[in-house]
Amino acid sequence: MASAMVEQEQASRFCQVPILGLPVHMIQIPDVVEVMTHWVTHERFRPHWVVVADMHAVVEAHNRADFRRMVRQADLTVPDGISLVKVAQWKGGAVRSRVAGTDLMKAFFFGTQGLGFRHYFYGDTDLTLERLAGNLTRQYPGLTVAGAYSPPFRPLTEEEDEAAIRRINEAKPDVLWVGLGLPKQEQWIYTHRDRLNVPLVLGVGAAFKFLAGTVQRAPDWIGDMGFEWLWRFACEPRRLWKRVLVEGSQFVGLVALELAGWRDFS
Repeated sequence: MASAMVEQEQASRFCQVPILGLPVHMIQIPDVVEVMTHWVTHERFRPHWVVVADMHAVVEAHNRADFRRMVRQADLTVPDGISLVKVAQWKGGAVRSRVAGTDLMKAFFFGTQGLGFRHYFYGDTDLTLERLAGNLTRQYPGLTVAGAYSPPFRPLTEEEDEAAIRRINEAKPDVLWVGLGLPKQEQWIYTHRDRLNVPLVLGVGAAFKFLAGTVQRAPDWIGDMGFEWLWRFACEPRRLWKRVLVEGSQFVGLVALELAGWRDFS
């Protein structure tokens, strides 16, 4: 009972602002690192799920009721993207900057050095995972990579899926980072979390590629101005055109209706 009360206090410290019906916590990276560290060190009895939500996640949750139900069960939903930060501010949310998956990973690795946390990376390609592990162990002395697995780009068989979960659990990680891209990574976490013996799990999308150096991330000044999406679109137009043009337009239109009070998406 006492443990459950502590966990509830951790989750309720930060208010939530609904954006197109998806509640997003008003929280900054240092506080996210603090909460995540607490869960790993004191609340190890179940996987705690952090959703790193960008515009794509919000639109996906609006368009798909099943996805919305999934991500609403996360323990923490953080705002990744200047568009979410601005909307939250317009709605009275006390949030100053975005919580990008790449920045969160770097802050967590730095802030937990010396604690002996074990990290497992699930997703992306063998090349990305190899470079990711090498870069992280060089940049963060003492960081332990408990394991990594690149699943095939097709649905896993039941036997393959069971083997993947078994490998993760046998590695005894403290944190499971999932880089399958949204919404696939959130669906994977939702489906498998009851079988995972790990206190913390997050989906971080393209962060594996950025930290591995297999894809160049936008310079900090572009991200600070809120134009990282434009950089990524210029680098990968074929893959991201729908997200940027179609979903971006839908997001702007729906938010305008919500802020004007003409629609309620709660």
